[in-house]
Amino acid sequence: MKLTDDSVGGIQLVRAYSPGEIRVNETIVHRSCLLRADTLITDWRPQSLNELTAEDLEPLFALEPEIVVLGSGTRQKFPPSTLLARILSRGIGCEVMDTGAACRTYNVLVSEDRKVVAALFLQD
Repeated sequence: MKLTDDSVGGIQLVRAYSPGEIRVNETIVHRSCLLRADTLITDWRPQSLNELTAEDLEPLFALEPEIVVLGSGTRQKFPPSTLLARILSRGIGCEVMDTGAACRTYNVLVSEDRKVVAALFLQD
């Protein structure tokens, strides 16, 4: 499914999403990733929300988001409350949704110049 037109230049946008794959601009990604307007990190360790640990949040925090859009896979699933609390305790908002919805939400927020990071899981 195509998510955006090509009129927004200079930022990392999710151009298409299907289960197990996203396209960020012209880059095809088949694993979990972190995405910010100017950054795509494709070597993020956890491959599913179940694998997420406190240490995995450090690269996310390094991107200095105001809000995190967490895409949990094909279905909405929430991380353990301790991990969610770790994000919120830094004054960072966090929205959890399925990855398709997270891709769409990220695109809207980044096009509004919000300091958003998408943490996208492609596996359930």
